[in-house]
Amino acid sequence: MTPDLDLWPIGNCQVSALVDRAGRFVWGCVPRVDGEPVFSALVNTRDEDQRGIWSIELEGCTRTEQAYRRNTAVLVTRHSDDAGNAIEVVDFCPRFERHHRLYRPVAFVRTVRPLSGSPRITVRLRPSSGWSGEVPATTSGSNHIRFLVDPQPLRLTTNAPIGLIQNERTFRLEHELCFFLGPDESFSGDLSVTVGQMLADTTQEWMEWVRGLATPLEWQEAVIRAAITLKLCQHEETGAIVAALTTSIPEHAGSQRNWDYRYCWIRDAYYTVQALNRLGALDVLEGYLAYLRNIVDQSQGGHIQPLYGVLGESTLEEREEPSLAGYRGMGPVRVGNQAYEQVQHDAYGQIVLSNVQAFFDHRLFRMADLGDFEALERVGELAWEVHDKADAGLWELRTRQSVHTYSTAMCWAACDRLANAAKVLGLEDRRVLWQERADQIHTTIQQSAWRDETSRLSATFEGDDLDASLIQLLDLRFLEPKDPRFLSTLDAVEAGLRRGSHMLRYATEDDFGLPETAFNFCTFWLIEALHLTGRHADARKLFEEMLSRRTRSGLLSEDIDPVSGELWGNFPQTYSLVGIINCAVLLSQPWGTIR
Repeated sequence: MTPDLDLWPIGNCQVSALVDRAGRFVWGCVPRVDGEPVFSALVNTRDEDQRGIWSIELEGCTRTEQAYRRNTAVLVTRHSDDAGNAIEVVDFCPRFERHHRLYRPVAFVRTVRPLSGSPRITVRLRPSSGWSGEVPATTSGSNHIRFLVDPQPLRLTTNAPIGLIQNERTFRLEHELCFFLGPDESFSGDLSVTVGQMLADTTQEWMEWVRGLATPLEWQEAVIRAAITLKLCQHEETGAIVAALTTSIPEHAGSQRNWDYRYCWIRDAYYTVQALNRLGALDVLEGYLAYLRNIVDQSQGGHIQPLYGVLGESTLEEREEPSLAGYRGMGPVRVGNQAYEQVQHDAYGQIVLSNVQAFFDHRLFRMADLGDFEALERVGELAWEVHDKADAGLWELRTRQSVHTYSTAMCWAACDRLANAAKVLGLEDRRVLWQERADQIHTTIQQSAWRDETSRLSATFEGDDLDASLIQLLDLRFLEPKDPRFLSTLDAVEAGLRRGSHMLRYATEDDFGLPETAFNFCTFWLIEALHLTGRHADARKLFEEMLSRRTRSGLLSEDIDPVSGELWGNFPQTYSLVGIINCAVLLSQPWGTIR
């Protein structure tokens, strides 16, 4: 089966797995999202033996249907054949409150039960051992199989016949079977009863979380699925939010643009928190603020890297893993991300923007105080210092730097929002200082980025460049929707970068040549701008078009081929899911219209 991104994520904010359209686990890492893969088939297409998978196959299967249980991350897959035999597989990672704390083990749970006929099944559990993709040694007992994988062994506990599982023998499914793949320790209690309770508790936990969301009236199912998946991208132990659950899915065929996104980008996490805040998901914000406070504390003189590990690691050395062929054989498979060494000045603004709500929001368990403000001022000082200096920009160019308008605007936002925080704290002298700095940066951008000859803002101070990030000057409140400078810039960006229903980030050569795919988040930026500048019908039409591009699981990756509509890039991509939420909230009819 040729791999594609028609994938269904499950997880518990500690580990996650991606299930393909045949119901196979094809990606999943332990002991956390940035760990080593035990399911690696998604990027292991050289392997004819199909290592790194977990499948439960119905003999003679001719039809497979998949859906999430409503408002949960619990996946239900139904397989059937032409003779009337059918089975149902339920996949989830346990996540629920137990002993007054969240239970989220490094574990994957599957159940399979007969629905009709006399179905025969084959179970193939072939975990890979780390990045080598090697087959791990195994030992077994009467009710379990141990897989000696790196970095830590896993144990499958099951009420299925052990010998039939080990030898991948086909057998008749007479009753429900349970599979718990988790830590290498004895499973206490009755497996079937315990797994059944885990499923009920996990289902309830997700449904209660969704019940607390302030969803828009329209497109609720799309928003809820995006929100659940964004939650799965949070490493709940620390509050970090990863950009995606995968590594090395190329931005387009053979592009070499294969990056590891299983880390916390300050930029991506800011947009994620911003979107979930619009739905009232304060638990994500509070967890992320705790993570950010540790990042700020460990920073050297306020310096903020573009990204960190989920435990706050500052060194994420990039390497290639030659034993894995890559997605559709399109390597390399990369682990780590050298962008941690880059200078990206927009990170200073995103740190402040993510934190500033805590000075105003009385719903939070812990509101920000003077100590937090003083720590953020160290970040603001650097924003002020570097606002007109060159950096790699938000698209992380690896071989050249410029003074990017977006980065400078984020530095402006850092100063502007620090002034707001100082005001609420009653620090008038600090408010005046930060507002004066914000005003100066605002003037600098207007003078250095505006081009009279083309009547538009440039993406860099040095040239006359088009970049979709210019649209974000509206969201930042740097310019108003009716400002002639924004309207002319929007017209130029749309004319230069729009390809049918999709937006490019930029249309100039970078380190790897000309981009061939559109960046989904940029299309959502365009939808927001169209709506806010009065083109409401155009915005709704384009939004509906983007919703139609989602996978059957209701999700999007990072990139899309503007001609074929095929999805590319890491999956599921937080940026793209943020776009779904933001646009739905903005475009939806208000709840009052149903009265």
